[in-house]
Amino acid sequence: MKNPLHYQLSECDCGPTALLNGLSYLFQREEIPPEVIRNVMLYCLDCYNDEGIPCKSGTSMAAMMFLSNWLNGFCKTGRLPVSSQYLSGRSVYIGPESYINDALMRGGVAVVRLFYEEAHYVVLTGIEKDGIRMFDPYYEEEPFKEEGVQLVLDQPFSHNRIVPACYFNQESLELYAFGPYEMREAVLLFNNETMITPEKSIEYFI
Repeated sequence: MKNPLHYQLSECDCGPTALLNGLSYLFQREEIPPEVIRNVMLYCLDCYNDEGIPCKSGTSMAAMMFLSNWLNGFCKTGRLPVSSQYLSGRSVYIGPESYINDALMRGGVAVVRLFYEEAHYVVLTGIEKDGIRMFDPYYEEEPFKEEGVQLVLDQPFSHNRIVPACYFNQESLELYAFGPYEMREAVLLFNNETMITPEKSIEYFI
């Protein structure tokens, strides 16, 4: 059984929430070992704020890179058919040659770092004609004023926003922009048993 994706519990836990939402989107509830959940929570929320308070600045890029590598290692135990790819810098963009677009077209997800009043993690789950399907773990009830950004409240298993692709590639700190290249980061996640490959689908070539 699939679980609905869930919202962060505080102002700071978007990182682990987005990662766990990515896994929840890809796998049945019964397939996800509790060890994975424990380790995501253990290694995220590793940043201190300016006052030296732990966890108050959320999750570091180093923690996301570590967890991406850890998931690949965990896959080798045979307990979860997951694969991960860590991207940073100029590799993180939306477009025809993008690793992110490729992952979404092949049934994967992308946990990305972008700007939502501050650095923030969300999960991208698919592509529609109007834009990119996103589940933002920061709960909102009011429609967005920004043109084209859609609030979606009836798709709890996949997305709660549809965001035009043009928002993401901006280098300025605007809503849902990836921002400057030095702050860009993405973790691509796949279920190896459902991932679309050239061998599995003729349509992939077309």
